[in-house]
Amino acid sequence: MDLAFIPSPSRGVVELGPIPLRGYAFCIIIGVFVAVWLGNKRWIARGGRSGTVADIAVWAVPFGLVGGRLYHVITDYQLYFSDGRDWVDAFKIWEGGLGIWGAIALGAVGAWIGCRRRGIPLPAWADALAPGIALAQAIGRWGNWFNQELYGKATDVPWALKITSAEDGRVPGTYHPTFLYESLWCIGVAALVIWADRRFKLGHGRAFALYVAAYCAGRGWIEYMRVDDAHHVLGLRLNVWTAIVVFLLAVAYLVVSAKKHPGREEIVEPEDEASVSAAGSATDSPKLTKSEAKSSEAKSSEDKSSETDAAKADASKADAKSAASDEEAGSAKKS
Repeated sequence: MDLAFIPSPSRGVVELGPIPLRGYAFCIIIGVFVAVWLGNKRWIARGGRSGTVADIAVWAVPFGLVGGRLYHVITDYQLYFSDGRDWVDAFKIWEGGLGIWGAIALGAVGAWIGCRRRGIPLPAWADALAPGIALAQAIGRWGNWFNQELYGKATDVPWALKITSAEDGRVPGTYHPTFLYESLWCIGVAALVIWADRRFKLGHGRAFALYVAAYCAGRGWIEYMRVDDAHHVLGLRLNVWTAIVVFLLAVAYLVVSAKKHPGREEIVEPEDEASVSAAGSATDSPKLTKSEAKSSEAKSSEDKSSETDAAKADASKADAKSAASDEEAGSAKKS
């Protein structure tokens, strides 16, 4: 008898009149908003302008959704193109099925386009957004709970997930809640990136690389616990191999980037660069010492004194000329 377990929702959609509010889509939307909100705060702290993260996300998010869906459909093509399946279901993203690997890869292409249009370095933008992406994944994983999918092996632990649906080959019972494990892991990854960024001043894409490496480390063992159908290579699930390869690439980037580009970018937006240059030229002007200042004041006083004496001399000359003119006029009258 199960004394405790995590219940699954009886349905994954709530009807708001004619509009269906699906739990999976709702979690994805909330995750995107959280990522943009936190990324905007971090971008401003790096010296960027408010709203830039959202402007670039307009490019990154659609590309990411397409990439995530493509990866899922390609790696699980049997769910849509095998006998008895309807290929139209491949477009029903609201029913679940997004591969984070494809989402990050194609999302990076969209972000690159947005950054290029704004003249912003992509690595700096990615660093600002990295912990927000991890939190978005933590929230998005709860969409799998609404759909009763991507659970682990059968278990009777108190935090086991209760599966009640028997559709698509599911067997009702209690299983490891791998969606919860990954959600908690992603929260830890976000905290790690924020701490490391503050402690070591990560720049030039290293905060993003740390996020990727840390996520892959957790995804490997969580993926190994799952029991849903997946392609295997040399006895391991395909996503486990993907996590290993991407982890090694992220670590290699961290090492190489630290040697080639130590430190952090000082300027992240062109407009701010112009402002800093103007401010720098003003602050770089030479300052006078006290003795130089006194000499300057004395010279200024002398110049003013000279100007006053010259004015007095001109006035005296004018008086003399006036007196001479009066004398000549008097002589003329006498004559």
